[in-house]
Amino acid sequence: MPDRFTTRIIAIANQKGGVGKTTTAINLAAALAESGMKTLLIDLDPQGNASTGLGLEMGARKYTTYDLILGDAPARNIFVETGQPGLWIVAATTDLSSADIELMSRARRSYMLQDALRQRDITEAGFDYILIDCPPSLNLLTVNAMVAAHSVLVPLQAEFFALEGLSQLMLTVRDLRETANANLRIEGVLLTMYDRRNNLAQQVEADARANLGDMVFRTVIPRNVRLSEAPSFAVSVLHYDPDSKGAVAYRQLAAELLEKHDRPVSERVVS
Repeated sequence: MPDRFTTRIIAIANQKGGVGKTTTAINLAAALAESGMKTLLIDLDPQGNASTGLGLEMGARKYTTYDLILGDAPARNIFVETGQPGLWIVAATTDLSSADIELMSRARRSYMLQDALRQRDITEAGFDYILIDCPPSLNLLTVNAMVAAHSVLVPLQAEFFALEGLSQLMLTVRDLRETANANLRIEGVLLTMYDRRNNLAQQVEADARANLGDMVFRTVIPRNVRLSEAPSFAVSVLHYDPDSKGAVAYRQLAAELLEKHDRPVSERVVS
């Protein structure tokens, strides 16, 4: 473990798809790494979009999240470096689609990822942050992520009915606090795809802050074409267009997170 502080594990989850979950996982991980935090991104979504978005071609995914949770490969072979200094990834493939079924037969089916992250190879790697990109459902993989995590970060698209989808997620977190992970909490709710010119977006923000208070991050992620383009070039938006509004927003989010955790913030992150 690092001398400065222990690894912090954050699950990025929302059972609704298309809310910017994987975009947030990729770019927050990149921003944390850019700030000097040794960061591991675990792709827990069978679609493998986070892996593709960080340049890991399918042929290079010899070991995957499936192997981390259900296999017997050494963890040091499973997490690999990305093209960005300080950022590692555990990739995913469609093999992960069958993991839910296979986990059901395991005695510790909700704790498999937690157990995997306690392996010596991972603890000795000294990651400052481990981010988990969850699948867009509250299935057993997502439950594993929440049991393994210290907190849950919830991306919330600024659109009609946005808040309604939070109730089931909040109930799941509450249930897991009572049964499997007493320390689990909501890291924060992140407004994504935000257009300040749109009255509806402003109303969603007002409602979210009125109902959830400080649970909502100060930072909001704007609608930004560069955020949409970056994955096709297999890099984070911080590398694709460092000065874009999307890159600036994710640096601000990383700075806000580090401030909340009382961790040092580099000048680059807050610029």
